[in-house]
Amino acid sequence: TNLESIDDFISSNYSNYKLYQKELSGIPGLKLIEYNEKEKNNFHYIIIEVDEHTIGINRDDVIKILHAENILARRYFYPGCHNMEPYKSYHPHAKLLLQETERLSQKVIALPTGISISPDVIEIICKILRNIAENGREINNLLKLKQYSKIG
Repeated sequence: TNLESIDDFISSNYSNYKLYQKELSGIPGLKLIEYNEKEKNNFHYIIIEVDEHTIGINRDDVIKILHAENILARRYFYPGCHNMEPYKSYHPHAKLLLQETERLSQKVIALPTGISISPDVIEIICKILRNIAENGREINNLLKLKQYSKIG
């Protein structure tokens, strides 16, 4: 049944991708991983990379904020396959050889897409992300205070 509608799925995903691309452009510290549009693909994933040093807040805290806003974002391909069994036991030092994989596994987020997400929702998600990027250091400080107050 899904194959009968695959063109509709791809068209919707492509439209979502283009809107994310437009709305996320120019936000320092957030980078949309772009597709090569010359290749044939289904645009199934919308992936952004979070640069914690630029925005002042890490990927996991960005996801927590998105979840608090009922946005189902998730870590992308986390943990890396080399950190799961049986690979972890067979190659316990793989992370030393896969430094780029380790780095990226701490920075990327999969954003919602598909036929059930509307352009209005994508615009709201991007506004929230822009707000996080612009205020990341202050948000991070507030999160630290909140954690500290729970301990003390």
